[in-house]
Amino acid sequence: QVQLVESGGGLVQAGGSLRLSCAASRNINSIRAMGWYRQAPGKQRELVATMRSGGVTKYADSVTGRFTISRDNAKNTVYLQMNSLKPEDTAVYYCNADGYWTGSAYRSNDYWGQGTQVTVSS
Repeated sequence: QVQLVESGGGLVQAGGSLRLSCAASRNINSIRAMGWYRQAPGKQRELVATMRSGGVTKYADSVTGRFTISRDNAKNTVYLQMNSLKPEDTAVYYCNADGYWTGSAYRSNDYWGQGTQVTVSS
């Protein structure tokens, strides 16, 4: 089991910044990959950014150069720093944990946070 608690969403004007936080219930070094996805009304959920346990990151083309995923291992927390926000960034943002190790076993389960609303006004 991995519980994920998100925070940091809100309303911001275009060009502004927000930082989303995702606190995990277990050592994030034991999680294969953590990331952020988003879903806008009428749209499918899409990948925003991911970070594997080794530090390799991946970003959607639409956010590259504006968003940064990072982690604080001491706090078991992953962040998404969002700069130069655009109205098209408006969506519910979800934290994701993809697989984790416990002892010598690997669990391939996929876990999601509750989502946090990000609204960017023009």
